[in-house]
Formats: sequence, structure tokens, C-alpha cells
Amino acid sequence: MRKILIVSLIALFASCEQENDQGYHISGTVENASEGQMIIISELNDTNTQTVPVDTVTVTDGKFEMDLPEKESPAISFLTLDGMRGNILYIADNTPIKFKIYTDSIYASEVTGGKDNEILYTYLGTIKSTNKKMGENRVAMREAFSQMDSVQLESLQQNQEQIMEEDKGNKIALVEKNPNSLVSVMVLQDMVNTQMYPASKLRELFDNLDPEIKETSLAQQLDETLTNLSRTDVGSPAPEFSAPTPNGEDLALKNVMGKVTLVDFWASWCKPCRVENPNLVEVYKKYHDKGFNIIQVSLDRPGQKEKWMQAIEEDNLGAWNHVSNLMFWQDPIAADYGVRAIPAAFLLDENGNIAAKNLRGEELEEKVSELVSE
Repeated sequence: MRKILIVSLIALFASCEQENDQGYHISGTVENASEGQMIIISELNDTNTQTVPVDTVTVTDGKFEMDLPEKESPAISFLTLDGMRGNILYIADNTPIKFKIYTDSIYASEVTGGKDNEILYTYLGTIKSTNKKMGENRVAMREAFSQMDSVQLESLQQNQEQIMEEDKGNKIALVEKNPNSLVSVMVLQDMVNTQMYPASKLRELFDNLDPEIKETSLAQQLDETLTNLSRTDVGSPAPEFSAPTPNGEDLALKNVMGKVTLVDFWASWCKPCRVENPNLVEVYKKYHDKGFNIIQVSLDRPGQKEKWMQAIEEDNLGAWNHVSNLMFWQDPIAADYGVRAIPAAFLLDENGNIAAKNLRGEELEEKVSELVSE
């Protein structure tokens, strides 16, 4: 059995009465669990970058229960069965929490107790329902495309857009309705990652959260992200940067500016990025002579320069400029641009101001055509 670091935050000399009044209690059942199987409780660390074990309990006769330290503020927590992949997400908010764990389908396990968990699992259920609708609609779109049914395909595309708009509305409504819940911070972070909401709207929703929620480390991190996003609103000057090229030379954005310039964040490991690359090639061929330039910023991992260079060659991207710090998600350029997911793209006008964000396909070509013609 692997060794687990156990960090106990319960005061050693607390009286029995104090233990009953403080902290929170978890209990539950585990279907088909091994007798004595260990359950590990973890939380996100202060930087929200990794989980830290807090305590453990063993399963007896298919059941478990334990008391955990009082939380100063709600915390994102995880329950893991030793020896099994996956975990169960929950919010620790000093209320009793019950689990019904299914070892054959860990993600189908049930969590009850506490307002935050009710909000969380309602939200997760909505996400699941939305993903199912979108998946079924995509299947129908592929079928319509294969049968060259343009009328049906257009109808399904409109339906897909409607599903996405409903999802956006549901997220906004949840945050507005629950300003005192940590789940609202989690939803706002999801909204940031989708890159489908203006930074001004995200800032408005964040500013309306309760002060206590804003003091959590997750909220403070989100606040910093939103501040960076506001720096890259449409109309704002694009943050200047420089980074190494594949040849190891330092290249600055100001040295590659054209009449229109695309700053494109990607990586060799990013499939959606690789799918979009052929479109970039075509737009570049069509408009480069009219003043369109591209600089791609790769978020490839440390020590994987060869994969980055190989992807440039495989996708025929050698006609324009490339830079990378090979720092994965710790890349400082991505931080300055508020990039939390890729692909991410910023289209700059001749003055270096951001004219559009995250355009792809026909939308990108149309905007480039418009700008180079001005």
C-alpha cells in the first residue's frame, strides 16, 4: 500500500464538547469495497495547483465516518479510494456530508449535505445534460453533412448555437443567484476558460460576490486572472513580449508587427490547435502580401522543444514567426494575456491594439480581410 502523508489539523487537546461543536462530519457507504480499504481526504493547496492529503479513514462493513477540522472558509475537497483511479469532488463548509460511493463508477457517486454541495451537483448535472445535448446534436450534424442535407445541417447548427447560449445564460444565472457560494467562483473560472464571455461581464459578476467568498484563495486567483483579462479587452493595447525562437534567438512582438497581426497561443499537444492550423496557413497565404503577419506562442512543456519544432514542420507553419518559453501553463506571456485555455488568439491592428479575440475559420478570414482593407 502506498504511503500517505497525513496532516491532522484537529487540536490535540480539544475537549469532547469542543470537538462536537467544531469541524464537520463525513460519513457514507461504499458498494463492493474491500474491508479496511483506505479513504483519503484531500484539499487544494493555497495556490490551487495540486491536492494535499488532509486525513484518512478506513472502510468497515461497507461504511465509513470521520470528523474533520473546522474550515475558516469553504474549501474544494476530494475523496479518493486508495487503489482506485478518480476522486469525488465536494465542498467542505462545516456541514455534515454524506457519500454514496460506487466503486464501479466513481464519478456517479452521490454527495449530499450542505448548500454548496447542492449547488455544485446541480451545476455538474446541468453540465452533463448540456454536453449530452451537444453530443447528440453533433452526431446529427455529421449525419446531415454525409447526406448533403444543407437545410437540416443549417437547422442543427442553429440548434447548437442555441444550446450554447442557454448554457451561457445558465452559468450567469447561477452566479447571480449564489453570490455567497464558492461554487460561483468555480463557475466563473469555467466561464473564463471557455473564452466566450467579455471580461467586463465576468468582472461584474465577480464584484457582486460576497466579501467572504472573495477572500478565498481561489477567488483571489480568479481576481488576478480577470485583471489580466481586462488588459486584453478589445480596443486595449496588446501587451508587449519577447521570447526565444526555435533557433534560440530572442524575438519581440514589436519586431514582427504588420498592418494586421495575429498572436496565436497553441501547443504541439493541443488537438484543437492543430486542427485550426491549416486554416491559419490558408489565411496567411491569402493576406500576407496585404500586410497580415502571424506570431505563434507555444505553451509546450519544458524539455519538449523537439515536439514543438516537429509540429511546426508537420503543420507547415514555417512561413511565420514562432516563440516559446517552453513553460507549459506557467508561461509569462500567457499570463499577461490572461490565457487559461488554448487555442487562444488575439488579432491586432496596425497600432498594436486588440481588434478581435479568438476568431477561427471563416470569422478570422472575414476580420483579417476587413482590417487589411482599411
